[in-house]
Amino acid sequence: MELLSSLEAVLFVASKPLSVKKLAKALDISIDDVSETLETLETKYNHESSGIHLFFSGDTVRMGTNPAYADVVDQFISYDIGGDLTKAQLETLTVIAYRGPITRPELEEIRGVNCAIILRNLLMRGLISEKQDEEKLLPVFVLSVLALSHLGISSMDELPQYDELNTHPHLDQELIGE
Repeated sequence: MELLSSLEAVLFVASKPLSVKKLAKALDISIDDVSETLETLETKYNHESSGIHLFFSGDTVRMGTNPAYADVVDQFISYDIGGDLTKAQLETLTVIAYRGPITRPELEEIRGVNCAIILRNLLMRGLISEKQDEEKLLPVFVLSVLALSHLGISSMDELPQYDELNTHPHLDQELIGE
């Protein structure tokens, strides 16, 4: 597995800035190797004709869109989030509603597909919130107050069959891999 491609893939799917130390630990490589590879990626992406840039802040880095294309991105986002929710977005929202707070890997285990883009769209629409969970060590997703108000409820336990589905033993077994 090539280091450059591995680091590039991790930065692409990360939902927040990552520290060099965390990247080194996740990829089981040295901090120096991460730093050198980030320099290579910066050279690859951070120029006028690239739609992607790396952004550095202290010891953290994230991948994002070139600020020069902000108008195009804003136009797309307005178009992309303006329509009805897709079936996949509704399924994801339902899983988050009944099983939240839930991590992205847990969500993907239940749905069986990558949910990165769907989560991004739901976050942009304000239907879910991302929070840090010290126990799970990964960010977790929950329904937002806006989503609750769209559903006409004030708390999750008002959802139909919430208690039964929130603690369903089959899903619990699936998530722990039994």
